[in-house]
Amino acid sequence: MGVDWDAPIRAYCERANGAFWAEPFGAVSNAAFLVAAAVSGWRAMTARDGVCLAFAGLIAVIGIGSFLFHTIAVQWAMLADVIPIALFVVAYFALALHRLLGLRPAASIPLTLAFALADVALTPALESATGWPLARMTNGSLDYLPAFVALLGVAAVLAGRRTGPDRKTARHLALVALLFLMSLAFRTLDRAACAVIPIGTHWLWHVLNAVVLGALVLIALRRETAPVPP
Repeated sequence: MGVDWDAPIRAYCERANGAFWAEPFGAVSNAAFLVAAAVSGWRAMTARDGVCLAFAGLIAVIGIGSFLFHTIAVQWAMLADVIPIALFVVAYFALALHRLLGLRPAASIPLTLAFALADVALTPALESATGWPLARMTNGSLDYLPAFVALLGVAAVLAGRRTGPDRKTARHLALVALLFLMSLAFRTLDRAACAVIPIGTHWLWHVLNAVVLGALVLIALRRETAPVPP
């Protein structure tokens, strides 16, 4: 049996029916991604940094895809939501390895591939090992755990270096990781908060996550390619 791409999805607290504007907060809050894309894109153009400009464009695509999912709310719209996010996560990990940590392709490519595999396989592996429906229990937020760990990992490596720019970048990444954790909390608590907050909390995930993505692009912009470690 093929996939029904027009099958409706009710994934979040705010949606009570299949109407286009059934999730007004979930839909409109995606404007935060467009603002983050505009700010980081303008900075990237000013710095003539084509790589960061591409990431800013991807933030805009994330906002558009998420808007489609929170209005049309069918299977194909879900893919328009999750695929750009996955691309950003994996691509930024590769950028961080090169631009922030200074790793050569011989090291960064296999590490990026391993990270991408972990990003895809973590939730199914944990569910298989524990027998718990972790994806449903966390509203799918567990899928973002590798990204959070990667942020902390890169920050820890930079903090261990003695140069001022490295340590400054480490502090910035740690703050972004904290903000990302807060956004994940709002994403996870959406259904649980339904009885108290009828609009849910998923829209706060959009707003905070837009700040996270924009901040990551600005962090990469402020860094020249890092020196290769000895």
